[in-house]
Amino acid sequence: MTAVPRPSPTAHLEQLVVPALDHVDLVTVRLPFVAPFGTSVHVWTVKDAMLMRLESGGATAWSECVSDPDPFYSYETNTTARHIIAEFLLPLVEPGITLGELETRFGHVRGHRMAKATIENALLILIAEQQGVPLHALLGRPAVPIPSGLSIGLQDSPDALLRIVDRAVERKYHRVKMKIKQGQDVAWVRAVRDRFPGLPLMVDANGDYTLDDAAHLAELDAFDLTMVEQPLSYTDIIEHATLQRSLKTPLCLDESIHTLADAAAAISIGACRIINIKQGRVGGLLESMRIAHHCAAHGVGVWSGGMDETGIGRAVNIHLQTAEGFTIPGDTAETANYFHEDVIDTPVVLRADGYIDVPPGPGIGPRVVADRLLKRTIHAERLR
Repeated sequence: MTAVPRPSPTAHLEQLVVPALDHVDLVTVRLPFVAPFGTSVHVWTVKDAMLMRLESGGATAWSECVSDPDPFYSYETNTTARHIIAEFLLPLVEPGITLGELETRFGHVRGHRMAKATIENALLILIAEQQGVPLHALLGRPAVPIPSGLSIGLQDSPDALLRIVDRAVERKYHRVKMKIKQGQDVAWVRAVRDRFPGLPLMVDANGDYTLDDAAHLAELDAFDLTMVEQPLSYTDIIEHATLQRSLKTPLCLDESIHTLADAAAAISIGACRIINIKQGRVGGLLESMRIAHHCAAHGVGVWSGGMDETGIGRAVNIHLQTAEGFTIPGDTAETANYFHEDVIDTPVVLRADGYIDVPPGPGIGPRVVADRLLKRTIHAERLR
């Protein structure tokens, strides 16, 4: 019997019409982190976030580019994203075309999905503002409590790591993710697991291993982990399939997945059992929903990854997690873990049960606080 194709989760969004834009601004803010955030590739002490502001007929919307000022996580940086947005993508944005038509136009620009997401998300948020509805409602989803998850960067010692996990458990986070790298993995995971035998725990390697490390990575099977995230290189999808066959623990792909086609290919060869969708990395909310939809149809778990965003990007991620397919707690943590003061008026906080409420109000909900934005701005320009 031939399977009936499932309806696209984004068909209604693709028909939305791009409004006329009165102003388009890019504003880069610098927010010091509460503590340095380290991975196997770099350590960051501040967040330089490039924000987009759209104004149309009295309505205003903000979005956030998830690029960094450096090319250590991705080839996209704040500088390249600004160049691609200003010179190649923004000229394609015309009032009266649909978002589906805009996606087709954007397709002529190779890659640069973080830049594309910045514009697409801003337009969706603007349309939600104009319609007076929350972003999740525009996406066609109800508001539901969002499970929390904390991502812990590399620490100086197992004791320092355990202190952070202690606080996470006390705050009732639904899962904890710890960064690992070669030489800082099995013993550190054992320390956490011995202290918290029932804690939903995952590890993230940010591509620090090779297939030659398969036997060593198999030692992680002893700790009942939810997943091992991106142990091999970003481009090693076939190698991940080989590694997955040798591990009991599910593999999760993150940086390897940039499009629905990438996700479908990885799933088809058994390269992963879970996918981390960072909406900025895959080009925005529409492609994120398509990937999550495809994963749900194939029994693959999905969660929303974070990029240490300001409250603007964090709110977008929260609204996205109301969509079909997001079955695993994501990198959705309290603002206080990252910044002493955000640029928005409503920080993310956990409920007593560890869940996070979807922000109410039109668009993403929270509003940018002008004096905080001004205090943290290191560059601003009007593109249109």
